[in-house]
Amino acid sequence: MHERAGQPAQPQDLIDVDAVIGAYYDLEPDVNDPAQMVAFGTSGHRGSSLDHAFNEAHIVATTAAIVEYRRDQGFDGPLFIGRDTHALSEPAWRTALEVLAAAEVHTYTDARDSFTPTPSVSHAILKANGAGTPGGVRLSGVGLADGIVVTPSHNPPRDGGFKYNPPHGGPADSDATSWIANRANEILKTGWRSIPRAPHPLETDFVEKFDFLPSYVDSLVDVVDVEAIKGAGVSIGADPLGGASVDYWAAIAERYGLNLTVVNEKVDPAWSFMTLDWDGKIRMDCSSPYAMASLRKVMEGATAPYDIATGNDADSDRHGIVTPDGLMNPNHYLAVAIEYLFTHREGWGPDCAVGKTLVSSALIDRVVAGMGRKLVEVPVGFKHFVPGLLDGSVGFGGEESAGASFLRKDGTVWTTDKDGIIAALLASEILAVTGKTPSKLHEEQVSRYGASAYERVDAPATKEEKAKLAALSSSDVTADKLAGQDILDRLVKAPGNNAAIGGLKVTTEDAWFAARPSGTEDIYKIYAESFKGSEHLKLVQEEAKQVVSAALGKA
Repeated sequence: MHERAGQPAQPQDLIDVDAVIGAYYDLEPDVNDPAQMVAFGTSGHRGSSLDHAFNEAHIVATTAAIVEYRRDQGFDGPLFIGRDTHALSEPAWRTALEVLAAAEVHTYTDARDSFTPTPSVSHAILKANGAGTPGGVRLSGVGLADGIVVTPSHNPPRDGGFKYNPPHGGPADSDATSWIANRANEILKTGWRSIPRAPHPLETDFVEKFDFLPSYVDSLVDVVDVEAIKGAGVSIGADPLGGASVDYWAAIAERYGLNLTVVNEKVDPAWSFMTLDWDGKIRMDCSSPYAMASLRKVMEGATAPYDIATGNDADSDRHGIVTPDGLMNPNHYLAVAIEYLFTHREGWGPDCAVGKTLVSSALIDRVVAGMGRKLVEVPVGFKHFVPGLLDGSVGFGGEESAGASFLRKDGTVWTTDKDGIIAALLASEILAVTGKTPSKLHEEQVSRYGASAYERVDAPATKEEKAKLAALSSSDVTADKLAGQDILDRLVKAPGNNAAIGGLKVTTEDAWFAARPSGTEDIYKIYAESFKGSEHLKLVQEEAKQVVSAALGKA
């Protein structure tokens, strides 16, 4: 833990914005260095211009690859593009527009020449493809829309990010991202400067303005009970954390007459107003008690100015919920949101299931079982929720990292990417309808299902060991007990969709752990939870390392 975690940033903590932007144009990647090539993780390509990992060359090549990919797939409708408030987002957005316009791709960009949250882009893609109509979303035929979001999400200010959303509106699957990344790297090696670019894309016939904000805000009534929030007079403090939702929250307050205050309207690419995260870095992680220290302080004590306070990350696909009891653990809020939604959405059918990632809390499993609903457990990555959210078979998809989306009231698709705005608004709906804060409802869940201790820790691993961990089979795990309990499951594929975990999950009656290799560091991550207390959790974590070591042949 950094000694200044949770404390306000100081001048020495801030990036030189001009230097970061200058490096975007001045530095080029070394095509022989894998760390400087295009690589799509669970949420697109990310990196810093200062590290030769997010530069003009990367965006030219990646956008050109997307142009080829969508053409090969027959996606000939408009492409919606949005960007967040990171310093590198506007330069990358401009570069992408130059390539798209030169390729004669009909592109929609924000009518306000401003920031566009990820969920607003997903919503626009789906709406263009038929969401909200009797025929529903179509994924074949002419005129299919897709999109790009320029964002590294909650990453530090020095980073940039670039992700592609196909016509289903959610994150592209591995087949698509692998093709795009491979083709982009080919372009980097063969000459990215040869890619045609329109010097003034906004003046061409191929780039048009689109009203992302009103399209999204006006539709919120279909997914959240804003009238209940208004009628109950819930006092809301919304902190965009300097991100793309800043104008959206003000518009939501005005459009629906809510008692909502935008706590902080500042947009600063250096994020000088932030408090430092656990490692001393500036990170817009709205689930972190350190990054959310300012909002938590506002809500402390009996004189809290708001009934509910919320935070979003830079592209607004994550949520943080603060009540007078404090910042909620993301897992706890997911469990509360799930139970509330599935008991207050009459338009969702009896077969509508709950989606969770396999590293999310088992409290969710218990809540879902208590409601008699089906649980769909998938690997890490929101792309795994897309099919269920799209056809309405999954009512709610959520990740332990404070990302979630859910269906409209009528049981049809809202967004297929994470939506931190509706997740935050839902907290106020819950209070308005039940008369209890989500934190109080969590206490009630604990009384019924038990309290758990949950934590993620890291352990060292070589590149070879990480590759082996990602390719384990269940038979590689020879242990039959974990922390004194019989092992019930040894999972290398997710039970919800039979997709590879890229690691291992081991479960007992009262505990579990999951081990996954890091994509950027020589470590593997151990997620663990115990319903027998913190001491038992420590035992689970220690034995998890032994189980993994034995499976890797290290013991």
